[in-house]
Amino acid sequence: MKHYLLSVIQPSEARPPSAEALARIMGDVEDFHRALKEAGAWVFAGGLDGPETATVLRPGGAEVLITDGPYAEGKEYLGGLCLIKASDLDAALEWGRRASRATTLPIEVRPFLHTAEEQEEASR
Repeated sequence: MKHYLLSVIQPSEARPPSAEALARIMGDVEDFHRALKEAGAWVFAGGLDGPETATVLRPGGAEVLITDGPYAEGKEYLGGLCLIKASDLDAALEWGRRASRATTLPIEVRPFLHTAEEQEEASR
């Protein structure tokens, strides 16, 4: 099994959904997470604070420079993530489709370089 990262792409200038719409979306996300767990595909998921809360650390010779704010300004930012296990890219893309429907947002699906088993072996 490979690990895949499902990245939730949040538009920077989008108006937040109404309380009613947000409650529906969060219910759909909870259902999606439950389906992942039941299928044995769940690893981890979570939402992120906005990019204005970010702190960037950059190597600068002997020092590490600290800067407030996001690494890059953009029209979109990483709003959350879900780490899953899937047998192949097609299976991961299907989970991505389901995530997109649940969140009502674009989802980027990206494989990790190594399988879950290779990663576990390397960490021993």
